[in-house]
Amino acid sequence: MEKKYTVPAQTRIGHVHLKVSNIERALEFYCDLLGFEITMRMGENAAFLSAGGYHHHIGLNTWYSQDGKPPAPGNTGLFHTAICYPERKDLAQIYQRLQEAGYQLTGAADHGVSEALYLNDPDQNGVELYWDRPKEEWPLSPDGSLNMYTRPLDLPNLLAEIKNE
Repeated sequence: MEKKYTVPAQTRIGHVHLKVSNIERALEFYCDLLGFEITMRMGENAAFLSAGGYHHHIGLNTWYSQDGKPPAPGNTGLFHTAICYPERKDLAQIYQRLQEAGYQLTGAADHGVSEALYLNDPDQNGVELYWDRPKEEWPLSPDGSLNMYTRPLDLPNLLAEIKNE
């Protein structure tokens, strides 16, 4: 019998490419607010953004969406883009930045394996900002399988991560 194929363990999702309605407005969100850097512009219709000099983590374009409307609720599409921060303090710093900018969260959750902030970009694309707990801290069921959950995130406790620096 043929063995079932599984993707290699080191496989990762390299980037997301989003259709946006206004490139400058999207750049204000992803660069000015979230802190990504532009690695390349393609005229007035596309930009590629990076964290730390990678060729791009996020692509933005208006090729088929200039001045477009967000998809109506109840339609298929991207649920959210997830941006993983290396440490809890980094998530605390972006949360503080969002607070200072008055940017509205759509949610905040402790998933056991991670802590996450949820918001929408200007085109109503969902964005998750999160950090992963160390694997040895992930909650497991009695049978050893992963036991993720969704509980409210203690936001004051998250901010305390940087208040004590």
